[in-house]
Order: sequence, then structure tokens, then C-alpha cells
Amino acid sequence: MTFEVRIPTLGESVTEGVIVRWAKQDGEAVKPDDILLELETDKASMELPAERAGVLRIVKAAGEKVAVGELVARIEEDGGARAAAPAAPKPAPAAPEAPKPTPAAPAAQRAPAEAEAEPVAAHGVGPLSPAVRRLLAEHDLDPTLVPASGKGGRLTKEDVLAYLERSARPVRIDVPAAPKPSAALAEGEERVPLSPIRRRIAERLVQAQQTAAILTTFNELDMSAVIALRAEHKERFQKQHGIGLGFMSFFARACIAALRDIPVVNAEIRGDDIIYKKFVHLGVAVGTERGLVVPVLHHAERMSFADIEREIARLAGLARDGKLKLDDLAGGTFTISNGGVYGSLLSTPILNPPQSAILGMHKIEKRPVVADDQIVIRPMMYVALSYDHRLVDGEQAVTFLVRVKERLEDPERLLLDV
Repeated sequence: MTFEVRIPTLGESVTEGVIVRWAKQDGEAVKPDDILLELETDKASMELPAERAGVLRIVKAAGEKVAVGELVARIEEDGGARAAAPAAPKPAPAAPEAPKPTPAAPAAQRAPAEAEAEPVAAHGVGPLSPAVRRLLAEHDLDPTLVPASGKGGRLTKEDVLAYLERSARPVRIDVPAAPKPSAALAEGEERVPLSPIRRRIAERLVQAQQTAAILTTFNELDMSAVIALRAEHKERFQKQHGIGLGFMSFFARACIAALRDIPVVNAEIRGDDIIYKKFVHLGVAVGTERGLVVPVLHHAERMSFADIEREIARLAGLARDGKLKLDDLAGGTFTISNGGVYGSLLSTPILNPPQSAILGMHKIEKRPVVADDQIVIRPMMYVALSYDHRLVDGEQAVTFLVRVKERLEDPERLLLDV
């Protein structure tokens, strides 16, 4: 028996992807759960495992664009290819010369008889090329019925086309669209196609700029108290929870509390309505080799400091390995982006539609500030809140950022949830 490998449902609004690579070769034996291929969509990369054991027969080559439900390979049961191939025909005794067809017989009537008179070659010597497999699949052909003329009895694309022509069956050949003219490259330039993820990032950023009234408000934080609290407890935290205590969990908890105070920042515009969320699905931007992705901590409002640190570490690892699932990226209501890890001192983050706000963290830098009428040196951080002014008023945005600032400068409030 043969099992068809098709592209599964990829998630909300995702209809196609690109085969980045095949982890197994055509004709290679595979076992259940072996990774067959890596697929990149406009949201994430994913691996497609084998559901059956057998021999892999690739239909779609690496680099090809494939749609949901499209056939990309078949898995033949072990030995299936050998069993399917007929034994070599024995020499037949000489037969009397067949009578010549009458001139009145049309070519369309003669073709099937002529095809049947030809010897059928066993094609199972070596793998079939993706082009051959695609033609066989498109025209629902049994490959054992097509005479093979290739080296070692292999079936070629020309064999399949000739068979179809003799059988008076329509042949569909995909002709690539004419390439758009592009400017010639100058010396030292290199042209690299946009990946689906990079293209999707570009589309969403432009969409955000064109559809939302984005405004940004700024503030600065004195990080002294957070740094001191973290230094005091990080070793015991590590031993107790098995995960390091970072700054992101403090910011996550501060934002969750501020969203409870100013719920419109966690809302979205949907048509002519405002949709308020009684939960926080917190997006955390992660930089990868393929581009920026924003995995989501679902129901972050239910998470402790340790839960947040563990989930961030898990999702960031999956993101950098290209193994995020689409569910890991779906449903975010508010996002935090930390440009400070790259040294950014100040920036204006762009919204992640349909969300209405995003918080930008930045580099912690010692600066002279005035405290109790004295000039002192403190570890300071600029923070930025970009928001959709169609929904969030300036007063609400500023108040939200102040609430975040108050809780981070007095982090005991986070522990007491006040």
C-alpha cells in the first residue's frame, strides 16, 4: 500500500508555504515520526514527520511553493516498489506478422493498441525524479504501465509525456511565469529572495503603519530596586525553580498589572466594535536568523515569575531552532520588545496588528539623575509605549506607562499584587 504525504492545515490565515529542505532522500527508508521535511510559512517554520514506515517517494522538490492539502510525497510500504514491479517478460515465440491496419482506422483508435503492443519496462530501478512523480500524480497514472527508456530501466519525464500523447490524453505542463524585469546588479551586489517570514514581517509592518494611528509615549525607569531584588534572590530562585531570574518577568508582571488598571490598552478594534480582553496573551519579540518572531505566553495573567521565565525560555529556544508551532504565535493581545539586548538606547516600536499597544524596553545605562535634590548615578532605562490612537487616548497611554514605572521602581508591589 501507499500512503500520501500532504501539507496539513497550517493555522489561521496560512494557506501555503515553501519546502526549505527534505530531511530524507528520495528512495530512503523512513520510520514513523521521522522528520521528512522542513516547511517555512509566512509565520513560522515547521517540521513534517512521517506517519507511516516505508520508502519515501518525493513528489515536490525543495524550494517549491506548496499549498495546504497538496501532495508532496508518498510513502510506499517496505518492498512495495519491488513488489509492484512486474517480472521481466519471457521471450515469446515468433508470431505471424500482424495484418496492417486499414487506412480508414483513425490514429486515435490505433494508439492504444500500439501502446499495448510495446513491452512494459520495470521502472523500480532507482528513484523517480520529482518531475516524473508530479506528472504521474497529475494524470493518475500507474508507473508500471509506462514503458521506461532511461538508463537502467528508469522512467523519464519524456517517457511519461510520450505515453500520454500516444493515449490521446491531455498533458498539463506548468510553465513558469515570465520573470519581471529587474535592474542589473552592480559589482559587489547580491540578490537574495525574501523568505516567507521576512516577506510577512514587511507586509505586517506596512499594514500597521497604514491602518493604525500610531503614536509613542516615553518614560524612564530607575532600575536600582529591580537590580537589587534580583541580585538578592537570583541564586535561590535558580535552585528553587530551575530557571534563571531575568528582567523580562518583572516587566511582564508590571505590564499585566497595568493592563488590568487600563484595560483599553489590551483591547482591539474589530470592525465598528471595541473588543476588551479579560486575559493577557503576552507576545515577547525574539530575534532569529530568519527574522523577528513574536511567540505568545497564553494567559500570562495566571503565571508566576518562574512560570513566565520558563515559558519565555521554552518559546525563545523553539524560535531560534525554527520549531515554533503556529499556536505558539497566535492570539497575542499585547507585546513586549527588548531592543536593549542589542544595545538600543531609545526606539519607537511598531504595533503588531490587531494589537493596540506594544512596550519597548531598552538598554540599562548609568546616568546622572536628581534624587532628593541631589545628583546621583543610577541605572536608568528608557521605555516606550507605541499605541493605536484611534482606540487609546494619550492620557490612558501615559497612565499605563506610569503604572509600569511605579511597579518596577517599587517591585515589592509586584509580589503583593498591589
